[in-house]
Amino acid sequence: MRPEQLQPLTREEHIELGRELKKTRVRLDELAVLVAEVYGAQNHAVLAFEKIVEALEELSKRMQAQAAEDLRPNRAEPFYT
Repeated sequence: MRPEQLQPLTREEHIELGRELKKTRVRLDELAVLVAEVYGAQNHAVLAFEKIVEALEELSKRMQAQAAEDLRPNRAEPFYT
């Protein structure tokens, strides 16, 4: 059941989510390098990894903007970058 009013993430939740997204980015980069070494840089799987990394970067930018909105009027630190 959906809550009647949406509750924004807390500062601590943004910190944790940002930390997890950063760890995910590092791991995806490692896997992309591995796949590129095995199959070559133009392999379809490598290109898919690149798209995933780009999407994760976009998600991080949007979550940073969301954090700024959620934590207004305080300045949001760079949780996601």
